[in-house]
Amino acid sequence: MSTTRDIAILGAGMHPWGKWGRNFVEYGVVAARAALADAGVPWRDVQFVSGAATIRNGYPGQVAGATFAQALGWQGAQVNTSYAACASGSQALAAARAKILAGECEVALVIGSDTTPKGFLKPQPGDRPDDPDWVRFRIGITNPTYFALYARRRMAMYGDTLADFAAVKVKNAEHGLSNPNARYRKAFKADEVAASPIVADPLRLMDICATSDGAAALIVSSLAYASRIGKANAPRVAAVSTVTPSFASALVEMPDIATDSAIAAPAQSFRAALPRKAYEQAGIGPEDVSVAEVYDLSTALELDWMEDLQLCARGEAAHLLRAGETRIGGRIPVNPSGGLACFGEAVPAQALAQVCELTWQLRGQAGARQVADAKVGITANQGLFGHGSSVIVKR
Repeated sequence: MSTTRDIAILGAGMHPWGKWGRNFVEYGVVAARAALADAGVPWRDVQFVSGAATIRNGYPGQVAGATFAQALGWQGAQVNTSYAACASGSQALAAARAKILAGECEVALVIGSDTTPKGFLKPQPGDRPDDPDWVRFRIGITNPTYFALYARRRMAMYGDTLADFAAVKVKNAEHGLSNPNARYRKAFKADEVAASPIVADPLRLMDICATSDGAAALIVSSLAYASRIGKANAPRVAAVSTVTPSFASALVEMPDIATDSAIAAPAQSFRAALPRKAYEQAGIGPEDVSVAEVYDLSTALELDWMEDLQLCARGEAAHLLRAGETRIGGRIPVNPSGGLACFGEAVPAQALAQVCELTWQLRGQAGARQVADAKVGITANQGLFGHGSSVIVKR
């Protein structure tokens, strides 16, 4: 496939994840300035600011693109704001990519930032019976509840065990130890995971990611612009897939029971369709992938995504994990950043944080967590109600 659909990643920047309790704009400005400095691009040269929305921070969060353009200093850039739950950052990146490929700008800033409340995420206040997100919480389907349903399904269908889920946490915690942007930089043993409190059977506290504050930003450009400034070899965004299911879904999105049944109908699966479209766009296959950053809201969910990305056959993810193949140094390292296990959720930033990690990996700048000779990276994120994304970065 022609590279004319690729765009260059010139700069990547983050504000470390944590629970700082400050304004989300502050985090975003730090990440944006880091990305600009990394790219060597002056702020005045940015022609498009594409923000990932946060719905927990009032009107400024809902118009994030304009909010960050103002905070960095009005200079005439066009603005955009995208919302797609956990895939918001990828949608914002897709908007910037489309703008660049259409020839309407050469350089764009893509940015996501969040300040989150204490505890698990919950719907915004007010009665909204036509909102499936509101309904699912109302009937008791909190995030940990459906994470647990995913986990139970793996146990029933593939024979995965609690020890397998704990091993995902142990691996990701080991990866995140050297990541300066990670919130949790602590090694875990399997028995420590097993000793943590049960949240939603069979998942324990250490199986489930926290909510966090944080920010991530990218400077992306046309290939021509990258070449002009001496960065012709910069990593490239080769695909951004944001497809939805190809068949009717239930009102309340439950884990694979109605909307995502990759077992019953693989050609129609929402989660399987995301990487399929990404591979098609990039002109590669799963065998070409060097490293993956996936959506490990729970330990069991990481195993599902490995199969959805076709990194192994359906039901084989735990076997790869047990063999050490998903560790750094293994055949297909998964979540070398430490994943959400080490970061927690900062919803509009997390899809961009994954692309930041792949950028550093493909540049060979990931330090102790470096994947040797990384050439192609893929991400996966799932939002609610058909929102999701998969991004491919290559060099």
